[in-house]
Amino acid sequence: MRTLAIVLLLAVPSSAAEKPADLVLTGGTVITRDESRPRATAVAVRDGRIVKVGSEAEVSGLRGPRTRSVDLAGGSVVPGLSDAHVHVEGIGQAAESLSLVGAGSLQEALDRVAARARSMPAGEWLLGRGWDQNDWPEKRFPTAAELDRAAADRPVYLVRVDGHAAWANSRAIAIAGLNAATADPSGGRILRDAGGAPAGVFVDTAQGLVASKIPPPTREVRKRRLAKGLAAAAAVGLTSVHDAGVTIDTVELYKELLAGDMLPVRVYVLLRGPGEFLDKGGSLVPESGLGDGRLSVRSIKVVADGALGSRGAWLLEPYADEPGTRGLSTVDPAAFERLLGEATRRGFQVATHAIGDAANRFVLDAYEKAFAGKDGSAYRFRVEHAQILSAADVPRFKKLGVLPSMQPTHCTSDMYWAGDRVGPPRVKGAYLWKTFLDQGVPVPAGSDAPVESIAVMPGIMAAVTRQDAKGWPPGGWQPQERVSLEQALRMFTRDAAYAAFDENERGTIAVGRRADFTVLGRDLTTIGDPLDIDDVPVRMTIVGGRVVHEAGR
Repeated sequence: MRTLAIVLLLAVPSSAAEKPADLVLTGGTVITRDESRPRATAVAVRDGRIVKVGSEAEVSGLRGPRTRSVDLAGGSVVPGLSDAHVHVEGIGQAAESLSLVGAGSLQEALDRVAARARSMPAGEWLLGRGWDQNDWPEKRFPTAAELDRAAADRPVYLVRVDGHAAWANSRAIAIAGLNAATADPSGGRILRDAGGAPAGVFVDTAQGLVASKIPPPTREVRKRRLAKGLAAAAAVGLTSVHDAGVTIDTVELYKELLAGDMLPVRVYVLLRGPGEFLDKGGSLVPESGLGDGRLSVRSIKVVADGALGSRGAWLLEPYADEPGTRGLSTVDPAAFERLLGEATRRGFQVATHAIGDAANRFVLDAYEKAFAGKDGSAYRFRVEHAQILSAADVPRFKKLGVLPSMQPTHCTSDMYWAGDRVGPPRVKGAYLWKTFLDQGVPVPAGSDAPVESIAVMPGIMAAVTRQDAKGWPPGGWQPQERVSLEQALRMFTRDAAYAAFDENERGTIAVGRRADFTVLGRDLTTIGDPLDIDDVPVRMTIVGGRVVHEAGR
């Protein structure tokens, strides 16, 4: 009997003796981003981890009666794509409110407002987002009086595409109790008419003067919006998002979603600071990898200035197209210094929004002081956006170990007018992701959705081409900053994972790593015209070996 058992054991292939895989993907190209095996044709998953990367023959023995087999049909698998800067609840809220994205004129925006107002109950706040005066022929900020023409019978509050300005009608301004005597808040600006009264647009912190009067959503509404934002992320192939700047109570909503198995993608939370973190976060400790790596809370988001489109970005020298302003500083230096001390002491990462060159220098100076001569790379502090940089500050990122977290589609949205804002000399220091990569600095990439579309393919295309979907400008805007497809994938995979302290778990397809994949309808590496990247369909999103989105289902 013993001899028979030995014979039977020897007759069974070693691979068959293993526990069967839960998921096997074959029939296409596996772009691993693993230097030891850059490409394969099959991958197998068990218990949320990758157990085999190779050929179809090498994974065939891992199939069992319950294994799900996916035929890639000539498409490709890439490491799960990550977005290093989104606003999840904002994506869900935008889906429920009036969209002004793409309105090509002031009148088109007003027509959309009027149509929405006619379909709403009387007196209810009309909320919307996405207008951009730079897309209108007149290229000027709109007024409350113009908005009144579309909807005077209710309060209207419309956030600009970048989230750093808002347009309100007279009813909303009256509810907020604002008049010519109302002072600009610190870090904000009220655009005014000839008599000094609010004209209708509120920049950066001034938005709160009106927004604070909007009835707050319930917890259930907020959870619904978070769920919608996460579903939108999964639908475009994202397996991980960094939610940039959430309140402490939002973390509890995330934990409730996690408990209910309602986190389809991994979420890396950046808490809002400095004020709320310093006031209410005294008992918080960094939390990583909750729910098998679905939720991590170990970073703090600060906003140091406004946006370039609304002239709130803080510049070292005045705006070229409005010499009377250098933008806005939106953070108290003393509070920021205190926050950095708390963060380094308690093990929190800090990620600071800085768009203008003055804001970037301010942040780098503060980080350097907080590091106190220590190796800053251990903290992985980030600068979110890092859009306009003085040449003297570019090498400081590598020297200090600071990560420039950048959004390629910001470049292709802003390139039409960025030079007008800052002038030819300074615009040479704009959107320098290739410069950073060449210096060996990781560049986590994202979209800043809902400021831009959450779709990843346009971001990869923008990084590679620095052109819009129509191919403008020929050769790319500041083409020296174009990157290769491989570098663009790195920005949206490994570098984003590195910014979340997770590069040993995600960002490559290798045995032992988490089974996070984005399945595409084409092999990205065989695309001849980089502008075609935008058209590559996402077939499937897989997180921890589980299919969380499948096209057509």
